[in-house]
Amino acid sequence: MVIWPLLLPPSVRAQAPAATLTQACTTTAPSVVLQAASSGAPSEQRAVWLDARTLRWPVADTASVAQAGDRYVLYAASASPLRVASGATVEGATDTLRLLVSARSTSAEADPRAKHVGAGATLRVPARVTPMQLAALHRAHLVLVREDANGRVVHATHTQAALALDALYAPAAETVTLGAHVAATRTTFRLWAPTARTVSLCLGGPSDSATRRVVPMTRDARTGAWSVTTRAPHGSRYRFLVEVFVPGHGLVRNRVTDPYSLGLTANSSYSVVTDLSHRSLVPGGWRSRAIAPAPHPVDQVIYELHVRDFSVHDVSVPSTHRGSYLAFTDTAGEGMRHLRTLARAGLTDVHLLPVFDIATIPEVGCRTPEVSGPPAGEEQQAVIMENAAGDCFNWGYDPLHYTVPEGSYATSVDDAGARTREFRQMVLALNRAGLRVGMDVVYNHTSASGQAPTSVLDRIVPGYYQRLDANGRVETSTCCANTATEHRMMAKLMIESAVTWVTQYGISSFRFDLMGHQPRAVMERLQRAVNRAAGHHVPLIGEGWNFGEVADGRRFVQASQLSLGGSGIATFSDRARDAIRGGSALDEGVNQVRNQGWLNGLSYAPNAYRARMGRAREDSVALLAAADMIRLGLAGSLRDYPLRTAS
Repeated sequence: MVIWPLLLPPSVRAQAPAATLTQACTTTAPSVVLQAASSGAPSEQRAVWLDARTLRWPVADTASVAQAGDRYVLYAASASPLRVASGATVEGATDTLRLLVSARSTSAEADPRAKHVGAGATLRVPARVTPMQLAALHRAHLVLVREDANGRVVHATHTQAALALDALYAPAAETVTLGAHVAATRTTFRLWAPTARTVSLCLGGPSDSATRRVVPMTRDARTGAWSVTTRAPHGSRYRFLVEVFVPGHGLVRNRVTDPYSLGLTANSSYSVVTDLSHRSLVPGGWRSRAIAPAPHPVDQVIYELHVRDFSVHDVSVPSTHRGSYLAFTDTAGEGMRHLRTLARAGLTDVHLLPVFDIATIPEVGCRTPEVSGPPAGEEQQAVIMENAAGDCFNWGYDPLHYTVPEGSYATSVDDAGARTREFRQMVLALNRAGLRVGMDVVYNHTSASGQAPTSVLDRIVPGYYQRLDANGRVETSTCCANTATEHRMMAKLMIESAVTWVTQYGISSFRFDLMGHQPRAVMERLQRAVNRAAGHHVPLIGEGWNFGEVADGRRFVQASQLSLGGSGIATFSDRARDAIRGGSALDEGVNQVRNQGWLNGLSYAPNAYRARMGRAREDSVALLAAADMIRLGLAGSLRDYPLRTAS
């Protein structure tokens, strides 16, 4: 039997009392479980939506072949989590939907992004179910159950809904302006949260963190975005309250910052309504600055540096500017004199290690440890590691908000606009030195996922922005929580973020971290978008490595060395690098020393580890092979270049 009472849309469902929401806006806890999942409920997400109306439950995950009379049923609960236990009937459902079993068991007919999903039971939603009813399912606590003829649970799982959400919402949502956008004294706030039960805006003033108002937001059924327009001038502080079902947790109320933030308070505690054209954020000369034209790709010479390292120990820079954006404005400092010398010698671009908002640098109260000890000792590393969680340094590969400059490099953490203004002053100073400014971007992962306090995206739309494995766990092949830029709204966030850096911060080129984890098609869309926004070509360079869950095109055509030919997007050559210096990124322990390179003594000056091996003949062959790899690196992407090797 199929029962379809419509789930009530959020606009007519009772909101929590205003006093309760105000307390939720100000409490120290970023997440509160309103109703916990039952002890027997599944925590995994093994079934995958292939599109808006089709599900796949891989055979390996159902443990055994379905018996005669078994059936597949979606159970949904709109107000509280379902109670699911093996061998019993499901309790607490407000809606049930028996699915049709398809004869096809592979992904050949499905979205290409689902080709990694294993063969198994392919289940279809009956044609009579409307898109509105489908959308309501994803806002409820939703569990797929294989049950016997008596309705008892044989197996149960949550579902991975990203491709269904793309099919239901992305065509309309991709055109929507998300974030906080100011018009005179009124600001429109818009958050994409299609699976949320309710969303509220916690709104404060420009000069304090206290929540002055809690404003309910309205859901647009077509886009899945929640919005409200209210009086909130430039500088106002805000956060969102999102009530959403989270697999394994239950019904949760998450207080989160805006993933489309353009401004933040210290330690990213609050998003800030930011008009990037506001006079307080625009340094003198910014709008009239001259930028050198993009060189031909073969003439681009790039110097990569870390903002803090550039000046933190430079006594030629005023002490208040050391380690900050403003050190670049000290034209008499040693660092800027050196960069001007390099520019005269042919340097074209300075690439900044990540300078977006970083999760792992405390912007308030960070400390720099005192390091001492013998040059060859290990005491220094021990001191550094003891202080790593709270020190002032990080490479920056832990993104928190993609489109706001890092606050620890600003001279004032109390002034929310300082990071924007001073970042622009840095770019202006480098442009005046004849240099273009690029930046290292890390859209392939976030610093955290799930219900972690520094997880933003996953606490708004659980399971959508992160790439999941077959069990519904977040993939971590990039060393952190991988993002799924193959999903259309994650691609939108990345592309619009890059456009903002180009148009609002004067970024002239990008270096993409682990670019091979992103689809070539999405990177080509990004290339067209930044070119259009800038009015000229913006060079894109990335790490085109082929590894992890996306390797060899398992999920999509990657932006990797294997498949970028003809795109105009550049990728680094690890072959030449490893052959010249020795070793590889995967070497550990003594192999980091043992695996010498052509430049540092391979064959003709063996180090202690290689001398101990006593393989002169093998080393001679290795030297010739390394020389071949270097020539290959020099040939680069010349497709028709005939390369004669040592063999």
